[in-house]
Amino acid sequence: MSPAPSLTWPDYAILLVSLVVLVAIGVAFTGRQRDTTDFFLARRRVPWWAACLSFLATEISAVTIISVPATAYSENWEYVQFFIGSSLAKLAVAFLFIPAFYRHDVTTIYEFLRDRFGRATQVTGSLFFFLTRLTGSGARLTATAIAVSLLVGWRIETTIVVTVVVSIAYIATGGVSAVVWTNVFQALMFLVAGAATLAFLVSQIDGGATAIAQLAEAAGRLRVIDWGPAPGAPDFWARLAADPNIVWVAVLNGFIGSMAAFGTDHDLMQRLLTVETRSQSQRTLALTPLATLLTLAIYLSLGAGLFAFYAQHGAPAIARNDEVLPYFVGHTMPAVLRGLMLSAIVLASIDSPLGSLSASFVTDIYRPLLARGRSETHYLRVSRACVVVFGIVLGIIAWIFLGWRQQILWLVFKIAGVPFGSLLGVFLLGLLSRRRVADVANVVSMVVMTLINLALLYLSETGRINFPWSWLVIVGTAGTIALSLALTPALSRRR
Repeated sequence: MSPAPSLTWPDYAILLVSLVVLVAIGVAFTGRQRDTTDFFLARRRVPWWAACLSFLATEISAVTIISVPATAYSENWEYVQFFIGSSLAKLAVAFLFIPAFYRHDVTTIYEFLRDRFGRATQVTGSLFFFLTRLTGSGARLTATAIAVSLLVGWRIETTIVVTVVVSIAYIATGGVSAVVWTNVFQALMFLVAGAATLAFLVSQIDGGATAIAQLAEAAGRLRVIDWGPAPGAPDFWARLAADPNIVWVAVLNGFIGSMAAFGTDHDLMQRLLTVETRSQSQRTLALTPLATLLTLAIYLSLGAGLFAFYAQHGAPAIARNDEVLPYFVGHTMPAVLRGLMLSAIVLASIDSPLGSLSASFVTDIYRPLLARGRSETHYLRVSRACVVVFGIVLGIIAWIFLGWRQQILWLVFKIAGVPFGSLLGVFLLGLLSRRRVADVANVVSMVVMTLINLALLYLSETGRINFPWSWLVIVGTAGTIALSLALTPALSRRR
């Protein structure tokens, strides 16, 4: 790939100011953390609209900014099918999960598992959260590092280090309050930057928006719905089982996968627990699909616009599709606009999970198992230390993912699909059933189904079997529920 033109001082100024704002927000909240309730929940005093924007910024991340345009550029708009299922999942989480979390007055959502089943299920759920969040966020950080290296010319490793250091600086000082308010700034930044980039892109295409629609439509880049074969067709069931883009499969997987992500991942749920009441939290989550739809419309349109632009001006010199938007920003956009989009990409990646990981470790493992009865000052100090440790681990994982050549968007989904089904299974058992389920039965079933999913993904990725990764969460959820219920009678008698 040809190197991007040198950034100008206005580009660097915009990026520097954006980073300074993040750290300043963290510093502004430093003196307000008296205990872990302040550090992890902001004492439930965050306005619902701020929590809504914070949730959006966490849900979107740098993967959306980079890989959604890449998907629309190289494939189509069928990602919208997943969004439909995801929006339905948000309503299910709002009216099924959130009331239980507020009723149990939890600091982390895995305390609900403790109250419902026991300590072993709580600790296992927390450990699974570490696995999913660190690996998924590591992949997202890799996507950002690649984009920034193209735009700025830094080594990818340098970008990872800078991102991790800034994340540690504002989260360790300001806690979840800093996370929420920096998320508000981040969400506004990537919405404004995306809209400005789209407007500039349209102005650079002969024929404008009309030409984009014609060129992209002719190439199948605007297809939204894949109906698949008609019911009764000879290959109907085989296609339904193997093709994740058929609308029924995509909506189902979007619903189940997003229910697991939004309802069992404390990084996302932490934002929703910072508002005062259950009804405000439900309103926050129920309104996020509107903001997500606006974001997807901007960045999917960017992908279609990039396809039309390079159809008119020749193919870009990129090694992977994830590089198409950073390449356009670096080689075509003018100063200031280039700095704005660069800042949006960097800020979206800095929305790291360090605060929620620290909350889960201290609340679910350290306080009850390793250091009972210590002072709040001690737990607050350990919480800040955990932010540093998890930041270092996140940087190492991102560095490992540099050798992965897949498109990052699908990589994140595949990683999450392995353990998410086990988490969703035990949460649904606790929420939908009043049956007594043995604590150890949950642990065994969660571990077994995660290993089964890992084996299925490995065999599928190496071509040994034909199994669609999009079914992993469904298999894990159903298997965990069935196995927990089946093991409970035997384990209860033995106990």
